[in-house]
Amino acid sequence: MRPARFTLHRPASLHEALALKAQLGDAATFHAGGTELLVALKARVLQYDHVIDIKQLEELRSIQQLDDGTLRIGALCSHYVIANDPLVRRHLPGYAHLSEHVANIRVRVAGTLGGVLYFAEPHADAPTMLCALDARLVLTSTRAQRTVPSRAFHVGEFSTAREDDELLVTIEIPPQLPGDRSAYRPFGHTERPAVGVAAVWSAQGAQRLRLWVGAIAAVPTALAQTEEAAQSLPPNASFDAAWRALEPVVSAEADQLTAHDDLHGSADYKRHLATVLTKRVLEECLK
Repeated sequence: MRPARFTLHRPASLHEALALKAQLGDAATFHAGGTELLVALKARVLQYDHVIDIKQLEELRSIQQLDDGTLRIGALCSHYVIANDPLVRRHLPGYAHLSEHVANIRVRVAGTLGGVLYFAEPHADAPTMLCALDARLVLTSTRAQRTVPSRAFHVGEFSTAREDDELLVTIEIPPQLPGDRSAYRPFGHTERPAVGVAAVWSAQGAQRLRLWVGAIAAVPTALAQTEEAAQSLPPNASFDAAWRALEPVVSAEADQLTAHDDLHGSADYKRHLATVLTKRVLEECLK
């Protein structure tokens, strides 16, 4: 099926793109990589009279490290670019690994990080890891600019905290402490994960685990009880010792996760996957 007819706009600057959206309102949407949007338009799940193509906005394609160590990733950076960027590979190897394995090579080359976040498809990899990394999303419009924690950005299936006239411009990941380890592991029978688990382990100062599960529900979910239990682990605990202490907590918490049967598997299967994948990311962080 072909999409319904629409007018395509190609603004030359971010200012022009935002002005167009403010002028056209709900009748328009932004288009970047198109790996999600074009499928929805062709299926006529979504329909717009105007599509604002922002692929040519080079100002949204940079990856840079700020003076305080924050890594700033432009919303138009593709998964392929992120996976191979020297700054990302040096400071966030866990996230580089995630980007290397998103879907397939076509999606990795064309699909953008901003597009994945913007579309809010639940079975995506990036949102889960960004929550564990305490990322911040910078949104702008003709009215103002604001920053939203990644943990608060997705509010439901295909639904975000973004206002209709706002454009996601950058993703900011705070500096990781020396010795921090991060890992993400998904599993599924399609190119989208049935479940994905992200962990960030910090041993500097106050011991801290950030542990998030994605794809199993409409939005990424923190395993808060396991995070709290990890604070009581002995310093420099081995993975085997840590898992013996945490496994009962992980299993109990995974059993309470919201899940439903669908083409990705049964609810019980997904909860089991959450436990298995949690063990794997913790092993990677602690070994």
